[in-house]
Amino acid sequence: MQRMLPARDTLLRNYTALAEGFVYFYLDRRDNEERTLVKTDQVALQLFWAAPDRSMQRIVGLRDASRLPNRMYYHLDHLTVVQDGFGDLIRMGDGDEVRDVPHPAAPGSDSIYEFRLADSLTLQLPSAVEPIRVYELEVRPRSVDRPAIVGSVFVDRGTADIVRMTFTFTPLSYVDDRLDHISVSLDNGLWEGRYWLPNEQTLEIRRQLPELDFAAAAVIQGRMRISDYTFNDTIPASTFIGPTVTTLSRARLEAHEFERGIYDDLNEAGLGTPAQLGDVRRQAAELLGSARLSGLPGWRLGIRSVSSAVRFNRAEGLALGMGIVHDPGPPWRIDLAAGHAFGPDRVWATAVARRQTSQTGAARLRAALRDPRDLGLRLAVPPLINTLSAVALGDDYSDIYYATGARLSFDRVVSGGLRAAIELVAERHRSARLESSSAPLGDSRFRPVLAIDDGDLSAATASISRPVPDGRARSWTASLAAELGTFAGEWYLRPTLDAAFRLASDDHSRAMLLSGSAGAVAGDVPSQRLFLLGGMNTMPGYRHRSFAGTRFGLASLEASAAVLQPWIRLRLIGAAGAVGGLEFGDPAADPEQGEPDPAFQSWGAAATDGLRVSAGAGVSLFWDLLRIDYVRGLNDGESQVMLSFHRDFWDIS
Repeated sequence: MQRMLPARDTLLRNYTALAEGFVYFYLDRRDNEERTLVKTDQVALQLFWAAPDRSMQRIVGLRDASRLPNRMYYHLDHLTVVQDGFGDLIRMGDGDEVRDVPHPAAPGSDSIYEFRLADSLTLQLPSAVEPIRVYELEVRPRSVDRPAIVGSVFVDRGTADIVRMTFTFTPLSYVDDRLDHISVSLDNGLWEGRYWLPNEQTLEIRRQLPELDFAAAAVIQGRMRISDYTFNDTIPASTFIGPTVTTLSRARLEAHEFERGIYDDLNEAGLGTPAQLGDVRRQAAELLGSARLSGLPGWRLGIRSVSSAVRFNRAEGLALGMGIVHDPGPPWRIDLAAGHAFGPDRVWATAVARRQTSQTGAARLRAALRDPRDLGLRLAVPPLINTLSAVALGDDYSDIYYATGARLSFDRVVSGGLRAAIELVAERHRSARLESSSAPLGDSRFRPVLAIDDGDLSAATASISRPVPDGRARSWTASLAAELGTFAGEWYLRPTLDAAFRLASDDHSRAMLLSGSAGAVAGDVPSQRLFLLGGMNTMPGYRHRSFAGTRFGLASLEASAAVLQPWIRLRLIGAAGAVGGLEFGDPAADPEQGEPDPAFQSWGAAATDGLRVSAGAGVSLFWDLLRIDYVRGLNDGESQVMLSFHRDFWDIS
């Protein structure tokens, strides 16, 4: 395999080129496709090379935009181009991330790596008139107990020049003990019909604390494109004197006129893993068998969210928990968690075993003992806000019941980004009781805990969904699910539909979110499978969970605009919904007595009696983190002041 053709080609004296790229810093979630953008950097470079092996890069443009407060600074090589294919020894992060990993095309590499011809394919490359025929060579180390790469090298069938490399590293390659993984893709283009030179490079770096597995991890993703090559022009010899990477003054960097907006690439491609990196870790896992790919320890403490570690509500009182995560390597992962609720003086526990069944599919088995569930259609407020509100104000927006049993689920991407899933459930449900009568920091009295129908529930749920294309200015998501279940020997069917559409300006300074939900339930349904509306996050401006029924429809609108970026955004919100279908003699009623289900009757809920509408306005502060809204129910409703924070952080609060 050849890497230094330009250096050996006597007709090529030098070249210059331009490069422009984006570096994203964001938070991801391991078990879903949600990503939260923190910072975007845009960089422009001039590239210089001269025979025999002199190279230099000059950063001529650099700007950034932060969506959340941060102090992120990148290693210099995250903002530059790999001009020499890494050389004989691969280094990343200026040696702080990966250091002295042998290149598979370096002299003596056959004693370190094993090579296998995997495929023969045809590629259409920039500046190439005809498609290029290449071999894919799979590369793995002879021993995983050393620093090495794992992946593929694509070589020209005629010349053996490297056309593309996609790879990750063995765990012992990582110098930084916070590194979960690094994935790299280097693409060359055929210029002037003979020179294989950099065309595009992509990298993804995922970090997390080595001692603690949390719900979110920090990810750096870089995308660089190289173009505008000029060959055999005059380059002053002084260009190559001094550091191999230089930069202009800050004023000149910020004054650079970029061809693309700082969010253009994000709005087109989102924050999903680029296609060229999509198979890297799966392929590496197959090549290494059961060997672990992560640089993190195989056993770690685990916390799904802040509230899984510490929370307070009127049903559990103070509840503390902790977990352990075992990651033995693909395809398995095991999460164990347990805790104690001091109010009822009982333990709770969960165990989740996950197996990756394919590149885009997984199976999960979840077992639970007295797992606390919320009765509502959705959470009213973030769990952290609920704890603070319950402790200080006596306002607990949860309605807990307990579930003991197991859930088995299968999901995979089927077509066009759609994800199909099947979940089988067998659980025993039990009502919770009021364990704390008043707020610990005041005399405010708690409302009663809503009772449910105690008993055994078995169900199967089929769903198909389109996840959110994270970070784009225009995106939509939808989910259609149908649950067929039995409770106390009686059957029910519960279909639901959820959809949301987000539209933002190209610079994301203005945004609108329109969402809608609908559902119905037929058969002898337990009260915990009814639909509850009212209050925050469903129909604000009405009493919390004051409406219930066997069918519902709900639509909501949020619009915001920055007036003092990033400190203040103005917000407009509105909601409209209706719920009904629950009357004497209907499925939730006792057919012999002609009275409503006792559990439902104790709620004091009723149908909405037509469409209920609410509207309000508010502000969001500090990078849209803290939200304060005033809302009024327009149909015999009430006024409410709502305190919350950005929805991207509800799941980790």
